Amino acid sequence: MQHADVIVIGTGAGGGTLAHRLASTGKRVLILERGDYLPRERDNWESTAVFVKGKYRAPEFWLDKHGHEFPPEVNYYVGGNTKFYGAALFRLRPQDFGEIRHHGGISPAWPIGYDELEPYYDEAEHLYGVHGLHGEDPTAGRASRPYPFAPVQHEPRIQELSDGLEKLGRHPFHLPIGVNLNENAAGAPVHGSACIRCDRVDGFPCLLDAKSDAQVRCVDPALRHDNVTMITNAYVEKLETSASGREVTAVVAVVNGEPQRFSAGVVVVACGAVNSAALLLRSANDSHPRGLANGSDVVGRHYMRHNNLAVMAVSREPNPTRFQKTLALHDWYFASDDWEFPMGGIQMLGKSDAEQIRANAPRMAGRVSPEMPFEVLAHHAVDFWLCGEDLPDPASRVTLEADGRIRLSLDESNNAEGVKRLRHQLQKMLGDLGMHPHRLLDHSIYLHKGMPIGATAHQAGTVRFGTDPASSALDVNCRAHEVDNLYVVDTSFFPSIGAVNPSLTAMANALRVGDHLASRLG
Repeated sequence: MQHADVIVIGTGAGGGTLAHRLASTGKRVLILERGDYLPRERDNWESTAVFVKGKYRAPEFWLDKHGHEFPPEVNYYVGGNTKFYGAALFRLRPQDFGEIRHHGGISPAWPIGYDELEPYYDEAEHLYGVHGLHGEDPTAGRASRPYPFAPVQHEPRIQELSDGLEKLGRHPFHLPIGVNLNENAAGAPVHGSACIRCDRVDGFPCLLDAKSDAQVRCVDPALRHDNVTMITNAYVEKLETSASGREVTAVVAVVNGEPQRFSAGVVVVACGAVNSAALLLRSANDSHPRGLANGSDVVGRHYMRHNNLAVMAVSREPNPTRFQKTLALHDWYFASDDWEFPMGGIQMLGKSDAEQIRANAPRMAGRVSPEMPFEVLAHHAVDFWLCGEDLPDPASRVTLEADGRIRLSLDESNNAEGVKRLRHQLQKMLGDLGMHPHRLLDHSIYLHKGMPIGATAHQAGTVRFGTDPASSALDVNCRAHEVDNLYVVDTSFFPSIGAVNPSLTAMANALRVGDHLASRLG
């Protein structure tokens, strides 16, 4: 049985970042990745392949609460779901770490505060090469130092949009994004591989390795250390423990179809909130009859995935923007003059193309003009992503069927009123922003043909951390209360999710836990 000091299961925002943090310690780090490297090929940037056919999506089906099958938005490759994320790397707001009252209920407080995570946010922004400008977003917390790179400048149509929002008294800001634009912190060109400012960032893997995903920024650099190794195509079936249940003694996996066993002084689970919970539940034994680390019965519960709306406005003038994902707006993130509860945030999506719109026709395009060619509609499209907070609900949960299949049960109307009102706020501004009034259309191709439950890109909360073992699975260092050498470092640990993309928080926390593990390992 192969032994390491640390085994990291998963290579996404949490696992990949943690492996990078531990690489310099000299400790033997073994990474187990369920998938392989994503092939670099022309289809990486083809909308039909990526969105319509779902070529890179995992070929599996989960069950909803009614037992109906659906294809989840998961990708099993080195780098995890960051291979396909939009690289929008926001910090949670300081208030997000405290208790917040929403229209649909309470967003609970975290056992740590913003100030504890802030230095790690700073490090994560530099590790992932984020472009942005601290101080523009009035809802954001303090920052130790500037972003490593200047914000990605708006192209003309998006600059017009930003100017129009300011004239309306709003506070647009440059969206913090992790891409390599061949620029230094002052915005001056430098040599090296680079993003070509194309529209293939949001939801696409990058052919040029210029998107700041976990493989490019963390896993590959970590593997340059002699003490770090990775085994791909390694599906971890379960974790075994000692008779007392206090220690993981073996990681049982299937590698390229062959069963193998591994052991380590520390085992870190980072498979994504759904699959991490499923792994712990599959690992039930006499000492942990409800699943590993699940004495509190919270493993798999409190699943969150944001209340998202992907919408497309139709600009009066053409929108020839290539790199559209540069602007965000948080004027309604918290309670405002318009409503006493939080609504959420607005940000730009990657630019629509004709193939994405055609895949939704006639449901979407026909509502604009039946005779309008898809290419013309795409040329006038301006695409927005509305993100509201989903609240933790113990009934929203991951469970396993008798045959091992995953069942994901959730209430899709949970706290949905805020994002509905946010859509209305955007709708009211369309005419003043150079759009056709009342033409804000569902753009659900981003959510894989309108199946909200399948849109698992922002999954979180299934193995929450806290100070009370009766209501949490992990302690404040993300170690299982009941298993001394078991940690979880993906977004499973979130007790609440805020209303911004969770990736940077997972990265920052992985750095924080990495420092804890480095100290523990000596």
